[in-house]
Amino acid sequence: MKKIEAVIRPSKFEEVKQALGKFGIKGMTVTDVLGCGLQHGQREIYRGTEFIKLLPKVKIEVVVQEAVLDQVIETITTVARTGEVGDGKIFIYPVETAVRIRTGESGDAAI
Repeated sequence: MKKIEAVIRPSKFEEVKQALGKFGIKGMTVTDVLGCGLQHGQREIYRGTEFIKLLPKVKIEVVVQEAVLDQVIETITTVARTGEVGDGKIFIYPVETAVRIRTGESGDAAI
């Protein structure tokens, strides 16, 4: 199993969610986050002091079986891409196991 964390533009969230649904992915964790990468946020001046304003993003977390990992990554990449700086990033982590609290199922059956 692998955990995918995708940090994307908020405007692309619904499209990505629908595309992931086509893989049968029903469970996901979604968080509104702030951040900056290559675009370095937005520079603003307040009372003569310059500061960096972090940009709103959405972080999607899903756990998938390794058999569909590449397809899910390609789908997120294709749907979330605008071609502009700030489209986001995808991070992949290994997952040892998962346990469904309600039933006690573990492993692939729990995701």
